[in-house]
Amino acid sequence: MLTAGLAGALASALSMATGAFLAERSEAEVAHANLESERQEIMDRPDEEKEELSLYYQLKGLSRQDADALVEKLSQNPDAFLKLLAAEELGGVEEGGGNPVQAATAAGISTFLGAMVPVVPFFWLHGFTGVVVAFVVSLIAHFLVGASKALFTLRTWWSAGLEMTLAGVIVGAATYLAGSLFKFG
Repeated sequence: MLTAGLAGALASALSMATGAFLAERSEAEVAHANLESERQEIMDRPDEEKEELSLYYQLKGLSRQDADALVEKLSQNPDAFLKLLAAEELGGVEEGGGNPVQAATAAGISTFLGAMVPVVPFFWLHGFTGVVVAFVVSLIAHFLVGASKALFTLRTWWSAGLEMTLAGVIVGAATYLAGSLFKFG
């Protein structure tokens, strides 16, 4: 049980770290491509892009005259013009994006720590007792993680804690069922 738990924790951590790295890198590449496309549009069709930005400002309540004057002034600084146009058209695109290594590290470590919660009791316990203690410790950990979300949301701590606990029970039951169905040996 201990060997399988440790191997599973390591595999989960590496998988999540790799997924986070690739996702963050892909997001940065897409953002860079969108920004470069917008930069090219400004170079190829500057008047259309000025008109487009002016229309965004008009939709926000500026008169056409004020919006046009503002855009004309902004277009004197190509980088600022690009950032503003990207913010309006693309929802804000920053060159560079996030840090893939940082995302991978955070995902890998947090996944490993979370996966170790049900494994730790098996360092001292065996058999049915170990399974029961691991189950209880996992329920408590799920509840605490869920409850801690209330620090950053408008949810009540007990509601967020119960939601996370229920999710853990569902995933645990599905995993147990899969393990029961696919016994080898």
